[in-house]
Amino acid sequence: MTAQHYTDEARRYATFCRDHGENNLYRIAAGAADDDYAWTETLMKSINCLGCKREPSGFFQGVSFHYYTIPGPWEDKGSALEFDSEDYYATMVKAARIDELISGHSAVMDCYDPQKKVGLILDEWGTWWNVEPGTNPGFLFQQNTLRDALVASVHFDIFHKHADRLFMANIAQTVNVLQAMILTDGEHLVLTPTYHVFEMNNGHQDAASLRVDLRGSGARRQVGETQLETVTISASTKDGTALISLSNLDADQPIDVDLDLRGRGIAGTTARILTADTLQAHNSPEQPDSVAVRGFDGVSVTDGGLRVTLPAHSFVTIELGLD
Repeated sequence: MTAQHYTDEARRYATFCRDHGENNLYRIAAGAADDDYAWTETLMKSINCLGCKREPSGFFQGVSFHYYTIPGPWEDKGSALEFDSEDYYATMVKAARIDELISGHSAVMDCYDPQKKVGLILDEWGTWWNVEPGTNPGFLFQQNTLRDALVASVHFDIFHKHADRLFMANIAQTVNVLQAMILTDGEHLVLTPTYHVFEMNNGHQDAASLRVDLRGSGARRQVGETQLETVTISASTKDGTALISLSNLDADQPIDVDLDLRGRGIAGTTARILTADTLQAHNSPEQPDSVAVRGFDGVSVTDGGLRVTLPAHSFVTIELGLD
């Protein structure tokens, strides 16, 4: 199906999907895979003109796209558990590309909807590996390591950066399949490393996104032809508090990050960390807490704000009380 054919069908069906009383529909047009910006433009052309400042036509309120983190070829995506540092960094490069893709689709949408009334919807994201040996290939069951958790933390930091246009982002699966938050085995239920990243980000929900500028050239690594930023960060505020999230993607080296906080004083800090001895660490019924959230004491208050010592391959959140 071409983008134009789909767009015509989407408008036809959306016309007859109507609001009833106070039940208002949020219609999402199925959008592009990866960097198919032409598909997004075709959808946007159907609801507004180039550069128009008027309200877009109400056929749909959202446009979706999806993107999976798959470092290998489709036929052999790689093992969830057996990987080396080269595989790890290739995965992080793929994960970080979501920033480029959201920026690209947003730029197209801005041309037809400069007021940002139409939401960009990331309807599927997450890691996709080969199924675990001995499991049904059709069920897509895969394990979940600290590497997957850092893929999730990178995505969250990028999502927060694009909060003005990205209205929704849905990890593809939640239980047992692909990058799941929960794995089950008979009567056992296991929380995955990815689950803990979701839980640690709870404080960003319903908060106001704060601008973050990351300066310095030391937190980079050359991966093939790509420069990978190995520190990612995001922040938000609500109810007299702020939450800062930081990821260190370097597999081996810790890094000190100085946070220059402006506009408010710090009344107190509470920090937590998710990391493990190895990137391959994962949780199982026999060892459900191999990768678990712990208190973190690597934060100190300075004259200008905070200094954070991020261990290698770690995700940290810092909650601040604000004066």
